[in-house]
Amino acid sequence: MHIFYTPDIHSDTYILSEEESKHCIKVLRLQKDSLVQLVDGKGGFYEAIISDPHPKRTSLSVIKVQEEFGRRNHHLHIAIAPTKNIERVEWFLEKATEIGIDTITPLICERSERKELKTDRLNKVITSAVKQSIKAYHPKLNEVVRFKEFIGSVSSTQKFIAHCIDGEKFTLKDKIALNSDYLVMIGPEGDFSPSEVLEALAVNFVPISLGNSRLRTETAALEACFEINYLNR
Repeated sequence: MHIFYTPDIHSDTYILSEEESKHCIKVLRLQKDSLVQLVDGKGGFYEAIISDPHPKRTSLSVIKVQEEFGRRNHHLHIAIAPTKNIERVEWFLEKATEIGIDTITPLICERSERKELKTDRLNKVITSAVKQSIKAYHPKLNEVVRFKEFIGSVSSTQKFIAHCIDGEKFTLKDKIALNSDYLVMIGPEGDFSPSEVLEALAVNFVPISLGNSRLRTETAALEACFEINYLNR
């Protein structure tokens, strides 16, 4: 069944945007009384029928609503230094959305290769993954923020920093409390600087290892995403 992202749905009727209407009628060739699914990004999952198959303003009538559809028992926030190759950022956002993530913050560090990010395009990648994986919750993509500003403003219950510098590090399996609120920071390809690691530890971030292999930034972030979701099953 075809699914549409409808973040502003508030009643038992809805009109698709011109772009979505064109896709619905011209591409998918759906007709009057065709059954479709809708998600609002806030936990609402809807079944609806097409009441007016117009290529610019298709009207829908909602016939069933489920609240908190697919709600997970934890909250995951990953702060990641964007890679120079934007396609690798997009890959991470797509896969993390499919697995399960709530918030993503692009982080500018001392060794960051990319200092700017266009979030409009990236949000479209997330929305596409939401629809593909039938998620009723749309992850929030924050604006780019600098490391020093970020670590002083977060209030997650459990805070982790993944880095490759020698020293005591733990695994997520040994440190996370289940059903909690997590933040994991993932640095750039050149890793966090020693001073950044010390700053994070000073505000109660726990240093972690994601295994013995040296992982790319986006792979490390996805590994953390997978581990936390798996441990909370």
